Amino acid sequence: MDYSLIKTPQDLKRLNINELDGLCDYIRTRIIDVVEKNGGHLSSNLGTVELIVAMHYVFDCPSDRFVFDVGHQAYAHKILTGRGDAFDGLRKNGGISGFPKTEESEYDAFGTGHSSTSLSVALGFAEAAYRKKENRATVAVIGDGALTGGLAYEALNAIGSEGLPVIIVLNDNNMSISKNVGAMSKYLTRLRVSKKYKRMKSEIRRAVSIIPLLGDGAIHLMEKGKKLLKRVVLSNKMFEAMGIAYYGPFDGHNVREMVDVFTQVKNTDKPVLVHAITDKGRGLKSATTDPEHSHGISSANSVSGNDFSAVLGAFLNEAAQKDERITAVTAAMAIGTGLEKFAVEHPDRFKDVGIAEEHAVTYCAALAASGMKPYFAVYSTFLQRSFDQILHDVCIGNYPVTLCIDRAGVVGSDGVTHQGVFDLSYLLLMPNMTVMCPSDGNELKDMLEFSLSYNAPLAIRYPKSYSVNREHAKLEYGKWERVIERKSGIYVLCAGGRALDVALRASELNKLNVNVINARFVKPLDREFLSKINKQGNTVITVEDNVVCGGFGMNVLMALNTLGKRAECRGIAHGDEFIDDRDIVSSLEKSGISVENLTEIVKSVE
Repeated sequence: MDYSLIKTPQDLKRLNINELDGLCDYIRTRIIDVVEKNGGHLSSNLGTVELIVAMHYVFDCPSDRFVFDVGHQAYAHKILTGRGDAFDGLRKNGGISGFPKTEESEYDAFGTGHSSTSLSVALGFAEAAYRKKENRATVAVIGDGALTGGLAYEALNAIGSEGLPVIIVLNDNNMSISKNVGAMSKYLTRLRVSKKYKRMKSEIRRAVSIIPLLGDGAIHLMEKGKKLLKRVVLSNKMFEAMGIAYYGPFDGHNVREMVDVFTQVKNTDKPVLVHAITDKGRGLKSATTDPEHSHGISSANSVSGNDFSAVLGAFLNEAAQKDERITAVTAAMAIGTGLEKFAVEHPDRFKDVGIAEEHAVTYCAALAASGMKPYFAVYSTFLQRSFDQILHDVCIGNYPVTLCIDRAGVVGSDGVTHQGVFDLSYLLLMPNMTVMCPSDGNELKDMLEFSLSYNAPLAIRYPKSYSVNREHAKLEYGKWERVIERKSGIYVLCAGGRALDVALRASELNKLNVNVINARFVKPLDREFLSKINKQGNTVITVEDNVVCGGFGMNVLMALNTLGKRAECRGIAHGDEFIDDRDIVSSLEKSGISVENLTEIVKSVE
């Protein structure tokens, strides 16, 4: 059969149930072919094919609403909802998003990209359907890794309390991005083996039936079985104690079994949880054996640069050998943030808290308050989740927590939900916070060395990679580096490596007569330097890979105003809109962070 002709859920429903395995094989092959070429989330999508096929076979999407937690496991859903042909454009400009996106399809009920949100969304949908008297199911697909996030528990509590018919599909593969941690992971491990206990119950029953009832062996066997079964019954009570009916665990790769289960719960009038066991990376040996490194892969044509995360990992690993206070903390991102080797070399001082950024920040604050030296390595887009904890728990107490903010600025392929262009805007408003932007690996090392003796909140912000290492002037607190000094009244102030690269290339290629400044301290600003150039009535051009509102340029302008502004100030930054480009260079150019735009501005003010 030509499964490429299955383009909609309506086409899928016309298949015989015996044909669904073949469809799953086709979808899995399609995902592998496209992701290995374009890049994308591989292992998570290979693990959910049967679940998604069964969901679309039973439910009536888009009338029935599907909410995918994080959304990085929804490729099969996209292929089955009219986007199979467009799937070749995954992660490309103008192509389909790697995450559910309401503007892209009516089948995407809610846009997602961050973890642990699906249960809150599903409850909101169920409440709206109840009040509008709509007969539609609400299905939330949440991975076991997302249950390490506190928002999921707030939603579970509310779902149990409200009693509305939310169908929770727990996609349990014992993984988030890194291997899951914490008590919930251990609890789900106990639930996973309950199927074995069920089989044991049947075996006990058969064995006892052929043994004389008064035999000592039968009594012993029955007592042993009762103890095991009691453990199972007790272990399954957590969700039901919250008012959520529990079904499972089931084989999430047995599409017939999942169709049967979903058929049973489709018309429920109360909240239910369907527990499905899946294999992350199913169908591809490399992704199954190493799901962490296969979680998100780059395209075949991508060129890797020098990674800031590798610099961080190497520095902390070496520093921890000399300083026992150092603790490295991550939120399920050990590999992405460069802490993989640290975890092996210093297991007692490596803390993976799961997908729980809020907890990570407050936990670090307590470590720092107790004399430890915590470093929280986190992607910029995920740090947003812990705004209040940074402000309230770190900055008010003035605790020496170092935030190592990876993937800052535009990120390209993951699109709108993962852009790291907001961190400067909220970090700069926080009292007691110092913010630094390294331009390359050498400068990051200098900043990390500085952090060892710095006794206050510190954020070090950097993108994934840098171009080349340079020699730098000695790092001094609150002082900027003069990279190019000329007899010119134009000063280009650069916050971070991408901005500095643009300024240096513009100066070299177009022979611009400008001073290029590495503004490595974004907070505090180098007010002495600003005061000097302001008095001379010079022109200041700021460049940053952050949104303009509240960013580096706006803070420079405010500082000039307090100095009795005489200098003209122009800013280059991202505008007041969300960025959904899948290419970093394109994103920067559209915001004017380019050699051409900087050159044009310089020539206009000369």
